[in-house]
Amino acid sequence: MHFLSVTLEDYIKDNSENEPEVLMELTRETHLKAIQPRMITGHFQGRVLSMLSKIIRPKYILEIGTYTGYSAICLAEGLSENGTLHTIDVNEELNQIQRTYFNKSGFGEQIINHVGDALKVIPQLEVTFDLVFIDAEKKSYDLYFEAALKKTKPGSIILSDNVLWSGKVVEPLNDKDKATKVLIDYNKKLKEDSRVETVILPIRDGITVCRVR
Repeated sequence: MHFLSVTLEDYIKDNSENEPEVLMELTRETHLKAIQPRMITGHFQGRVLSMLSKIIRPKYILEIGTYTGYSAICLAEGLSENGTLHTIDVNEELNQIQRTYFNKSGFGEQIINHVGDALKVIPQLEVTFDLVFIDAEKKSYDLYFEAALKKTKPGSIILSDNVLWSGKVVEPLNDKDKATKVLIDYNKKLKEDSRVETVILPIRDGITVCRVR
């Protein structure tokens, strides 16, 4: 589902900050080498993530779901001096692409890759995160959120991607569509959760912004 016309989406992109060359290169390589290249964050959403990170100026960022590394680079653009981004993914096969472009971006020394189950990795990180970005297995969003929340502080921001799920969250629910049901429940939970204040941004496939109270 397109929430805006393609023409308007193009206009927004054309009148927003330009996509850095390194990310354009990463996009091309992702489409050549990775499965499901549509999963890449992309120009406009990437600039939104970069802008949010630059506003927050986080010392520590946690990303759950690295894919080929596009969003990690965008988020790293806002790191404060000597800041660190920890990114977690289960797919070790993408590590070479990730590391190549992390280094090309200039943030290679500030981005730490973790390969494995995020629910096992996060408790081992002895860091309090200022910014969290959740963009991994949708069925585990609630578990990721709870694990990440334990590693935050009042004022920390937790972003969740794909929360509108191509508009399926407002369509009649197919009983076999577990992912959509999970996201509907997740969105409702965040709205009612007194530990955070929440707003959904209708950007691309939907991004939830939660501020820890």
